[in-house]
Amino acid sequence: MMVSRVVGGLLLLASSAYMFGQTVPNAGPETVVAEVGGQKLTLSDLEHSMADRLFQARQTYYGVERAALEQMIDDQVLATEARHQQITVKELLDRNVNSKVTDPTDDQLRVYYEGVNTDQPFEVVRDKVLQHIKDARAAKARAAYVKSLREQAGVLITFAPPAADVNTDDTPSAGSKNASIRLVEFGDFQCPYCQQAHAEVKRLLEHYGEKLSFTFRDFPLPMHPQAEKAAEAARCAGAQGKFWNFFEDLFTSKKLAPADLKEEARKLALDTTVFDKCLDSGEQAVSVEKDASKAQHLGVTGTPTFFINGHLFGGPLKYEVFRDAIDKELAIASSNKVTDAMTSSSRVSTANASR
Repeated sequence: MMVSRVVGGLLLLASSAYMFGQTVPNAGPETVVAEVGGQKLTLSDLEHSMADRLFQARQTYYGVERAALEQMIDDQVLATEARHQQITVKELLDRNVNSKVTDPTDDQLRVYYEGVNTDQPFEVVRDKVLQHIKDARAAKARAAYVKSLREQAGVLITFAPPAADVNTDDTPSAGSKNASIRLVEFGDFQCPYCQQAHAEVKRLLEHYGEKLSFTFRDFPLPMHPQAEKAAEAARCAGAQGKFWNFFEDLFTSKKLAPADLKEEARKLALDTTVFDKCLDSGEQAVSVEKDASKAQHLGVTGTPTFFINGHLFGGPLKYEVFRDAIDKELAIASSNKVTDAMTSSSRVSTANASR
């Protein structure tokens, strides 16, 4: 109980230190952060045993930092353009945004009013509705204008999100084991968004080839009663070397009732006696639960949720978003290889010079 309390306190301390930029001076993995009954606890111990919880805290803080960074960039491009035109930022926005925002017509105001849940007559709330619509239009126009300035400025964001350790050792993976990009999905076979994402993932695997590996981890949601058994069935098929065949057929047929799962096993020429026993006994239930528990520890709340080289991307993603994220990771991997090669060459040159 005492160790539990101490580690809990350490977690809070480490998370707070990370979030507010306060760290132990010269801290390294073996830095001792506490002693319990003479046993030393290091920063490495904390990071390893509480990795998932710390990832959630860092992910939350990254979201705050990223939003602040985006605002800072917006302010910077506006200030730069204002200096270029030799006017103030307010004058710049008045000229390029506010002056172009038009008032809605009276008919448009009345249409909007019809959708508002209020007992007050239109004449009483008209001015408020007018101002609300004008503010919304101004915000949209400002966003479009700032976007154009960012494009002109050539903004490049290198601030990467925190990476989680999404262990895939005991889960089937498609693609090369030596791939530079690891795409991991926490999904649900009954989830319609996962079914949509399935087509996008197939396109990615075809496009990137040996550069990309894909792992599907189970996160059956409570509102999908057939999802858990479908996940178990895929693993039962995997025990006979047909995980990906079964996986593909589940998303294609969308038939997830136990009888349909067993029929699918027959179509794939599996040993049906072994398969049926595996499914009926819940032999793979523990493995499915293990995946679901991992998802929850990482802060996953819905499906599909993706991790690209450990970086979290929630919700169904469009193909272009996937491509953009993966291309950035490939660029980083390529840059790291160049840096490593230069460092290695420099060490060899230094060693030769010292002889």
